[in-house]
Amino acid sequence: MEQQAIKAELAQIKANLQQWNYEYYVLDQPTVEDALYDQTYQRLIELETAYPDLVTADSPTQRVGGEILTHFNKVSHQIPMLSLGDVFSKDELQSYILKNQSQGAKNLAYTCELKIDGLAISLTYEKGVFVKGSTRGNGMVGEDITQNLKTIQAIPLTLPEPIDLEVRGECYMPKKAFVQLNERREEAGQAIFANPRNAAAGSLRQLDTSVTAARNLNTFIYYLMEPEKLGLKTQSQALEKLAQLGFKVNPEYQVVTTEAEIYAYLDEYQAKRAQLPYDIDGVVLKLNDFALQRELGNTVKVPRWAIAYKFPPDQQETKVLDIEWTVGRTGAVTPTAVMEPVLLAGSMVARASLHNPEYLQEKDIRLGDTVLLHKAGDIIPEIARVVLDKRPKTSEPYVVPTHCPQCQALLVHLDDEVALRCINPKCPALIKESLTHFVSRDAMNIAGLGGKIIERLYDEKLISDVADLYTLDYAELLQLEKFQEKSAQNLLAAIADSRQNSLEKLIFGLGIRHVGAKGAKILAQTFLDLETLMKATQPEIAEIPGIGDVIADSVVTYFSDANVQSLIQELKEQGLNFKYLGKTLTEIQAEAQTSYFAGLTVVLTGTLEQMKRSDAKKWLEEQGAKVTGSVSKKTNLLIAGKSAGSKLTKAQDLGLDIMDEAQFIAKMEENK
Repeated sequence: MEQQAIKAELAQIKANLQQWNYEYYVLDQPTVEDALYDQTYQRLIELETAYPDLVTADSPTQRVGGEILTHFNKVSHQIPMLSLGDVFSKDELQSYILKNQSQGAKNLAYTCELKIDGLAISLTYEKGVFVKGSTRGNGMVGEDITQNLKTIQAIPLTLPEPIDLEVRGECYMPKKAFVQLNERREEAGQAIFANPRNAAAGSLRQLDTSVTAARNLNTFIYYLMEPEKLGLKTQSQALEKLAQLGFKVNPEYQVVTTEAEIYAYLDEYQAKRAQLPYDIDGVVLKLNDFALQRELGNTVKVPRWAIAYKFPPDQQETKVLDIEWTVGRTGAVTPTAVMEPVLLAGSMVARASLHNPEYLQEKDIRLGDTVLLHKAGDIIPEIARVVLDKRPKTSEPYVVPTHCPQCQALLVHLDDEVALRCINPKCPALIKESLTHFVSRDAMNIAGLGGKIIERLYDEKLISDVADLYTLDYAELLQLEKFQEKSAQNLLAAIADSRQNSLEKLIFGLGIRHVGAKGAKILAQTFLDLETLMKATQPEIAEIPGIGDVIADSVVTYFSDANVQSLIQELKEQGLNFKYLGKTLTEIQAEAQTSYFAGLTVVLTGTLEQMKRSDAKKWLEEQGAKVTGSVSKKTNLLIAGKSAGSKLTKAQDLGLDIMDEAQFIAKMEENK
């Protein structure tokens, strides 16, 4: 009887987690708070640890990675994974359309789909269960990357129907994940990825599946093999069916019937590409009718019924005026090219990171060089190459510095890092960066204390570490140039208020390597006070969902340092709160089940007169709502304050539910 009860609980937990994953990763509409998900996931781990014979291949625990592969087996594609033909202008595209019409495709009906810049993948399901995933390879033979693909949350491990099928699509790295990955790699002294596509490809081919799991990869599925078996007659029907089966389908596709509609779609998304959360390099046109697709057939390499329209690269020439070297809070010394300003992808660009000395030397960038500039992933300004025929004849190779630009300490390479580091703990730049991080919004959030004021306080020898911030007095601040009585009072009040911050703010502010804002929140929510966290062992920290060995090692190493322990004692003596003040996991679980706002996607707009917008956002998120910045069809509720503008108009046009501030506060009271 107990075994049956355990099986039933496991089935319910897995169903909940799979549904929540689908809502979060596929629909982008989470319905539960992260803490409730983590608590449920932890219960699943406990049950599967106690009853290992009940672990199944479709369990969410099988996504986390950790398996070490020795190599990738080869996979033969029964139906070749063809590449696409390319066109680079509207004239070439029109010739392609006319050719199709001359060969029988008289009825002009195409699906326009965004061409995601990622890695082509194939997924095979047997009786609704994911059994194999592979790369495209050479089109005939790819590599078996099943275990790595299982770590991607957007890929369903089971389907709602027990059917056999193969689907194909694109695995990609979102722009935000790409930026964060390169920031982590740069901080760790590792080589950075050139673009999101390279990052996705490198992540999928990791022999350690836990590395893939940590890379935040995503997918769009766009092709259903043998769709006629499911009674489907068009590509648009196939996309709808894929979405019904739980696959993530790019929602921006459109069925077009005229050339004017095609060109309008191309123009729209060429203009929008920089604002999309993923990288695209063009648009794919496919004949919508499967019968017409079969009629036109394929060449040896490409289908005749589809074509890729490639966007022209947005690149500009400019000149390198200087190369500056800056010291980050971890000691990494980073070169930055200072250039003549140019307009690039909608914004003026005058600086581009050169990441590390190895990158600088590989590109052989020199002062005075004319360079070709673009934005990697439509985000990060990057020098593509030097225009060598415009290089001055007097040009000489750039000499990488050997000493810190701030403290003149000898720079070093640690282990196998490509980064140069200053390891002088008294380096002014290192200390200033740490102080600036400590007071930042996601950390201790001390309003009015930015980088420039930090620098002045440090240069005047009023502060030397974060504890000194809490010993500043009124008279000292008035000695600083441009500091008036009111600004001094406001700053001291903000510093005093920060003493009462919840623990996660302090943990993040300390700048522990690898510990971001989310990791700090998880640690605070788990250990509840700083002293308990400081005493925790590496295994105790590593087993927490969302933490792992790297963060655990970093936390234990940080708090074992005598200087850190002394700093923590100083902060304690200054009256800083060391306890977690947020809702416990149990409270969050209870509220998420009963709150009116649980599962809603909410937009706040206008001026709230009885509370801060940030407080309203925090409260809504604690109730299990997702708060976003823009109104769309996915929005469930708009809360409109005073002087609400275009967002209110759009919400009214879409027929969305709208509350004013008074109605919102009344609903908050009801919830209590």
